[in-house]
Amino acid sequence: MSSYAIISLGGKQYRVREGERLLVDRLREDEGATLQPRVLLVGGNGAPDLAPSTAVTARVVGHELGKKIRIGKYRKRTGYKKHTGHRSRLTRIEIESIGAKRAKAAAAAKPKAEEAAPKKEEAALPEGYAAMTIAQLSEAAGSWSREQLEAALEHERSGKARKGALAALETALEEKS
Repeated sequence: MSSYAIISLGGKQYRVREGERLLVDRLREDEGATLQPRVLLVGGNGAPDLAPSTAVTARVVGHELGKKIRIGKYRKRTGYKKHTGHRSRLTRIEIESIGAKRAKAAAAAKPKAEEAAPKKEEAALPEGYAAMTIAQLSEAAGSWSREQLEAALEHERSGKARKGALAALETALEEKS
């Protein structure tokens, strides 16, 4: 008997097995993205586990429209007829694995080298940079070192790319040169 899991997605519960594809209510993830739904129960190999420490990994295969549902209203002897309908927006997911430890699955999703790199850049950023407005940033940029200015400029280009902040940082860098 192969293992199965009961997961919760969008307020509904589904019994799933590895390799299985199923339609669920529309998810916000893009096609090809992986997700880890909440696991309620794991069973199939011995006694069921009601407090599982395992994770279920699912991949979004695509977004689809459900079957068309027609709704007709009619009142006799009045000539009243009304027709409407809808198609549910659904997402097809494929269950990739059941039983991977949560810590291992989280580590696989984010490699350690990528986690360390942003911390270096943030460490070089001036103190309180994240909370600064563009006006405060342009005033304070004159007193920063060249490394701090370069780190702040890189941070702006990789993130929000606020035009005023970019201009103020580039001007301050030119003055340092």
